[in-house]
Amino acid sequence: MENIKHKILVLSGKGGVGKSCIAVNLAVWLSMQGKNVGLLDIDIHGPSIPKLLNLESSRVHGKGDKIKPVLYSDTLKIMSIGFLLQDQTNALIWRGPMKHNVIKQFVTDVSWGNLDYLVVDCPPGTGDEPLSIVQLLGRADGAVIVTTPQQLSVIDVKKC
Repeated sequence: MENIKHKILVLSGKGGVGKSCIAVNLAVWLSMQGKNVGLLDIDIHGPSIPKLLNLESSRVHGKGDKIKPVLYSDTLKIMSIGFLLQDQTNALIWRGPMKHNVIKQFVTDVSWGNLDYLVVDCPPGTGDEPLSIVQLLGRADGAVIVTTPQQLSVIDVKKC
């Protein structure tokens, strides 16, 4: 994380509000501005970045004790839990400690190199997973909190 200048979290109070679309568009836009960008999809139960970027067949590889992200372009690297799943149609049913360990591995063991920005597509809600991400990442430079205009979505986003 020491080679990453800026960290931006993309959060939401509930799922299905367009959080991953915002994260992808932000990361792609920053990379089009000539910035070196990493996009970390750590939405454990609904990783959608591989689908959004047409990378479903991509797989990650190890580099020593580090995980090497997928190179989308010269200025955009992608890491997603979706790259590790054998079957995208099966649900992940993991207990808290397993989720925390996976989150920790994604935050600490990905070999990003030098980045201007790391955009983090977080799981929805205010539970253990987003809390673990925030604690493990340390200080973020900003957050985008995504919602829809429905009353229930607005109520949930106020909890973020």
